[in-house]
This record gives sequence, C-alpha cells and structure tokens, in this order.
Amino acid sequence: MIDYELLKNEAQKIGIELDTYGLDRFDSYAERLVRWNSHVNLTAITEPEEIVIKHFADSLYPLKYIHMTAGQKVVDVGSGGGFPGLPMLIVNPSIEVNFVDSVGKKLAFVKDVLRNSGLFGTVTHKRAEEIGKDNAYREQYDYAVARAVAPLNILCEYCLPLVRVGGLFVSLKGSSGKDELRQAEKAIKTLGGELAKFEEYSLSNGDGRSLIIIRKISQTPTKYPRKTKKIDTRPL
Repeated sequence: MIDYELLKNEAQKIGIELDTYGLDRFDSYAERLVRWNSHVNLTAITEPEEIVIKHFADSLYPLKYIHMTAGQKVVDVGSGGGFPGLPMLIVNPSIEVNFVDSVGKKLAFVKDVLRNSGLFGTVTHKRAEEIGKDNAYREQYDYAVARAVAPLNILCEYCLPLVRVGGLFVSLKGSSGKDELRQAEKAIKTLGGELAKFEEYSLSNGDGRSLIIIRKISQTPTKYPRKTKKIDTRPL
C-alpha cells in the first residue's frame, strides 16, 4: 500500500534506518488503518503518501532527540489510531508501550495492529486523569507521549502525573505550539516539569509542526490530576 522508499527516506531524515521487516509492519499498519477507518473514526488521512508523511514520519520525529532503550516504559495518552506510540514501537520493539484511550473501539484497532505485527504492548481503556490518580500508573513511565489530544496546558495535567521524576513528556503539536507553550508555563511548573526542548519544523509536504519536550524534575502534587470537568473548565 505505502511507498517503501518514501518511508525509508523520511525515516533516514530523522536518523532511523528501517529494514524490510519494519517497512512491512508499517505497510500492514497503514492497510489496517484504512480498512478499520471505514467503520471506526480513526483518521481523516487515508491517502498512502499522506499516511507516511502526516502520520508515520510525524510520529517518529521526536526520536531525532530522544533515545528510547530496551525495557523503558512509555504511555501513549489519547492514542486514537495508535499515534505516536505504534510507530515508535515498530522502530523500538523492545520498549514497553501502554496505549491509553477512552474509546474502546480505537483500542481494539491498536490491539489488532499489535497482534498482526507480532508486537507487544498493553491497552488501557480509561481516561488519563483517572489513571493519573492510580499508583499502578502514576509516575511509573519514562515517557508520556501525546499527539493532537488537547491544548498543552490541559494535556500537561493528563500526562505529567504519569511520568517518573527524570522522565519526559513529549508533545507533538501543529503550528500553534509556541502559543500553547506560552499558555502552559504555569501548568508545566505546577505539575513538576520544565521545558527541555522546543522546536518548530515542517513536514516534507510543508505542514508546520511543533515538538515540545518537558522534563519531569519534581513529583506532581497529589491534588493533580483534578476531575475532568475542572481540568477542562479551569485549566492551570
């Protein structure tokens, strides 16, 4: 379905060398994404070239700056169609990824891709602010990753409570990233984080993107995350 050379070249720009096995996994992922999308709302992007650039290459871009190693724990918050966690897992099969989403049908899709690709991951059918209060998840992850889930000041309250001290919260944003970062300064500090990296860049098709990496430098106060309604109506 996808153009292997296009994906291989896009990955090389990030510093990732994909072998045939990895390319095959991405191809199967794309095929399933389009097929499932006919009955589950996963994405508006269904053209093969756009899937490669707007989903796969975009999801892999943070790996230009972070090095995920074997056994490290990653939580993909609001995973939806598996972005960015599934592409990261395909190129790093030895990491442990937990895909979190409040929509069961989307997690069923993620499980289907995992099973078909021979990859190991877990899925959690709950809201991030619920597991953020649960000691089985709270401050248990080396990385929290999220792509196009919510404004950054809200997203910080979903994600930072899940990250261990010393770990990273990686947020993939569109061209509004600088404004969102400015609005999220209080949230980042309140929840125990500090900005480690901000970069504005463009995908190969010219679409503007922002990468925001926040390091967890202290424990998140126990009052956070708050109830969903408070997070949404009174963001930090």
